[in-house]
Amino acid sequence: MKTRGRVALVTGANKGIGFEVVRQLRREGLHVFLGARNADAGTAAAEKLDGEGKKEKDDGAVMFLKIDITNIDSIKQAAEEFSKQRDRLDALVNNAGILLDDDKDILSITPEIFETTLRTNTLGALLVSQAFVPFLKKSDAPRIVNVSSGGGQLSDGGGDWAPAYCISKTALNGVTVQLAAKLPNFAVNSVCPGWVRTDMGGSNATRSVAEGASGIVWLACEAPQNQSGKFFRDRKVIPW
Repeated sequence: MKTRGRVALVTGANKGIGFEVVRQLRREGLHVFLGARNADAGTAAAEKLDGEGKKEKDDGAVMFLKIDITNIDSIKQAAEEFSKQRDRLDALVNNAGILLDDDKDILSITPEIFETTLRTNTLGALLVSQAFVPFLKKSDAPRIVNVSSGGGQLSDGGGDWAPAYCISKTALNGVTVQLAAKLPNFAVNSVCPGWVRTDMGGSNATRSVAEGASGIVWLACEAPQNQSGKFFRDRKVIPW
């Protein structure tokens, strides 16, 4: 697929996997909106990546978009701000997510931890998708990529670690299937980036940030448009 001049939005992108996804998309020639809830961190990240692009003479560009995916008003404001700069979106990457320290035991997890995790990891992705679908419908090849986890697999899932996180990712995969059914002209897919060396994954993780981002970028740019409602890892469909 031709990527030059296409437009993407990546949430939770001021650091970690999201930051690297923005970098790789920019190198593919996309104009990328780097979404983050912290304005200072998001602006600094966007300026860093845009500066890299100018040094490397890439065709792509990076712009900051303030968005807190847990806050519906923030999401609406982000969509309004986006509309002032672009009328079309080609790829939405719902990357923002949390894994809370107290998310350890299904028998002792608090309602607050459970609700906060699902609001961010599942509902947030759905609300952002709803808000930006009108822009995506103007693309000739619209894509939504939901960054999930192998911990969300029911077939071979997360066992007894981080139950709220794992449940939220199972539910996110369900959101993916529902969106794919409702949007037949879209490619809507979930992806497991693997165990990645980020603040969330820790220093012992087996994959670099670049390796983790690769499959996400592939779904946002190159994967067959007729592949939808699937769960991918390493560019292959996996059960969930």
